[in-house]
Amino acid sequence: MEKQALPVFFICIAILALDFYLFPGIHFGLKKWRFAQKKAFKITYWTLSIMVTLGIFVSIFARTGLGFRAAFMLVFFLMTISKLLFLPFKLADDIRRLIKWYKSKPTVPAEAEKKPSPNAIPRSEFLAKAGLLAGSIPLGGMVYGTVSGVYDYRVKHQKLYLPNLPKAFDGIKLGQISDIHSGSFYNQKAVAGGVEMLLKEKPDFIFFTGDLVNTTANEMRDYQDIFSKVKAPLGVYSSLGNHDYGDYKMDWSSPAEKQKNFRDLLDTHKNMGWDLLRNENRRLKVNGEEIGILGVENWGSISRFGKRGRLDLATKNTDDLPVKLLLSHDPSHWRAQVIPEYKQIDVMFSGHTHGMQFGIRGENFQWSPIQYIYPEWAGHYRQDDQQLYVNVGYGFLGYPGRLGILPEITIFELKASADPTLQKMA
Repeated sequence: MEKQALPVFFICIAILALDFYLFPGIHFGLKKWRFAQKKAFKITYWTLSIMVTLGIFVSIFARTGLGFRAAFMLVFFLMTISKLLFLPFKLADDIRRLIKWYKSKPTVPAEAEKKPSPNAIPRSEFLAKAGLLAGSIPLGGMVYGTVSGVYDYRVKHQKLYLPNLPKAFDGIKLGQISDIHSGSFYNQKAVAGGVEMLLKEKPDFIFFTGDLVNTTANEMRDYQDIFSKVKAPLGVYSSLGNHDYGDYKMDWSSPAEKQKNFRDLLDTHKNMGWDLLRNENRRLKVNGEEIGILGVENWGSISRFGKRGRLDLATKNTDDLPVKLLLSHDPSHWRAQVIPEYKQIDVMFSGHTHGMQFGIRGENFQWSPIQYIYPEWAGHYRQDDQQLYVNVGYGFLGYPGRLGILPEITIFELKASADPTLQKMA
């Protein structure tokens, strides 16, 4: 931990040092803004900068909830990007001043500038304002993401090569959605549109990998009918996420109230016709051949909440099944327990990370600050004969938008063969 903490500590110090260098330029660029000339502006700026910088250190190394981590990391990266975009303009102005000072006689003030006309903006002020404009781009992108990205559902297609897959399942289609977080929604029509996109793909069976709500079961009141339409010929199978237990609500009137809320959430899965797997398994049969669908309760190696998942129970009586597909909400479960202890699990399906709702995601490249917490955070991963897929989520939490990491509906095609890409590499 100390070896990991040291570079992050120096990064935080570097960011604060950057602030000391940039603040005079920011203050100068806002000189016509009345509030910026008050002492409260300086106090607000430095308080925010120090709190966010300390927050990023805590969010990486303390066992806090993902929402806390994501919020601080998003703010930290947006602020840092804004500062780095402002930096070239500040450097350009300082270099200009240095050259001017070097060429000037000692009797000429360094601030003196020849103005082409009484109405022309001084070069220093122009550069400062241009830098502020450039630095505002990330904030503008955040606003744009709030408006346009949050319901911009994207269908991702992924082939899963499973050499032991029975021939009856070759070519079968599996759909996955995750992290609905119904308490964040505010547009029923848009949410229903995403469900229609999923059903249009005509998956043979569907997985939901946890976090139906933010905190309480009644958040699904206005959305239960919409998600009740999520049906498939071979069934819809679901699992629980860290938000589904009511642990994020601190003011329950009694333990009994919290328990009732959890029962209501379990009933919601049942009312929608979803088969909720709580440390158990199902046998999926097609033309007399079977594969296993396993589901565990939330288990994370990073989360401060309890490890409720029981793979020993979920794998019970499945030794005869040639392929086992696991629903487990938190992707950290894969590397922490599935890989070292349960080699018989072929593919694990997760969510949880949301891709932090901020980053870059293309065909051959993806990046998000969340990768510094979760090494497996979006898309397909493989280690030896075991695979993991992390869905970046259907809904949103905290920041009411998505920038670069759009809400996802995943459609898998199961293939009864070895991965041809790996064969070529061999």
